[in-house]
Amino acid sequence: MELYDFDRHVQREGTSSVKYGLRQMFFGSDEVQPLWVADMDFETPDFVRDAVLQRAMHPVYGYTFRNEAYYNSIIQWFARRHQYDIRRDWLLFSPGVVPALNVAVLALTEPGDRIIVQSPVYFPFFWAVTHHNRTLIHNLLTKSDQRYDIDFDQLRAQAKGAKMLIICNPHNPVGRAWTKKELETVAEICLENKIIVVSDEIHNDLVLPGFRHQVFAGLSKEVEDITITMHAASKTFNLAGLATSTLIISNEALRQMFKHSLDGLHIDMGNLFGAVATQAAFTHGDVWLDQLLAYLNNNLDYLDLFVKEHLPRVKLFRPEATYLAWLDFSAFGFSDDALKNKMIHEAGLGLSAGIEFGPGGSQCMRLNFACPLVQLKTALEKLKKVFGD
Repeated sequence: MELYDFDRHVQREGTSSVKYGLRQMFFGSDEVQPLWVADMDFETPDFVRDAVLQRAMHPVYGYTFRNEAYYNSIIQWFARRHQYDIRRDWLLFSPGVVPALNVAVLALTEPGDRIIVQSPVYFPFFWAVTHHNRTLIHNLLTKSDQRYDIDFDQLRAQAKGAKMLIICNPHNPVGRAWTKKELETVAEICLENKIIVVSDEIHNDLVLPGFRHQVFAGLSKEVEDITITMHAASKTFNLAGLATSTLIISNEALRQMFKHSLDGLHIDMGNLFGAVATQAAFTHGDVWLDQLLAYLNNNLDYLDLFVKEHLPRVKLFRPEATYLAWLDFSAFGFSDDALKNKMIHEAGLGLSAGIEFGPGGSQCMRLNFACPLVQLKTALEKLKKVFGD
């Protein structure tokens, strides 16, 4: 079995990387160590690069379609990794989960319709609602000493008259891998109120040891019938730049409505190399992913222990999934602007400000620990100098 080297440093400056190349734009400095954008500082796996390079050697990059091997790789991946059976005709293409969120809102709701999101959450959820004149409803997650939970009482009240729920499963940024029981309660509320569920499962392959992912649509046939599942290889295999994602919609009526909007926007042609990379990743990626998850968990163990020993006033909500750590700095009493300024100008770190993730995100920061351990150690020492006791 091949052993993959996640300690290897990859030089990303000069590659038009958002994480590195836009630091001046987002942080006012090119010098901050970037731990923000949700892509990894690890090499994209060799079997993916090899597949892309082989196709790139052909001298024509003309119009292409996604072949059956592409779709079979997705179907078999879900069966193998998530015990969820998919039919070929359920699958649609989008150039990303965020475009797909917007298409779902446009295709399946009307202006003024109430759409529920569970804040703090990935901020494009908000835009997909408000940019299309729908009514945004925040089902605010509740925070305990150990983790965030869904406020089911509030959700039951908000569900009356709502048209759609957008759920992040697993959750970005608080890192919950929602349990089957939690999702069953969400599903029960949505079924009772005839709510369409859009389940963003882009992080579903990144569940850390001791936890598991429950495909929302896999709860039952009835739940499957109201659910649009959104997925991609991009987070798992570091392919975000190839703009390729998948929609899984078993309900034919919902699927045709969604497809009609996709066709109208003419965004379903896709990216030649995105298809090649996705197929290679889902065909050959099991061993690499298992090793990645072990490495991420080791990074997280180091982060967890460091915070407890050296940053006692910082609260880490240890993620159950994703490579994103949610850190609570509220004990310091800083405003969000002051916290951000200290992080950038004193610690020299570029993290994602919690306030960007909506209500419930104030005085928090999201840290991306998908990097070689030595980079994480460097960042934590910088954090200690400013926020350590």
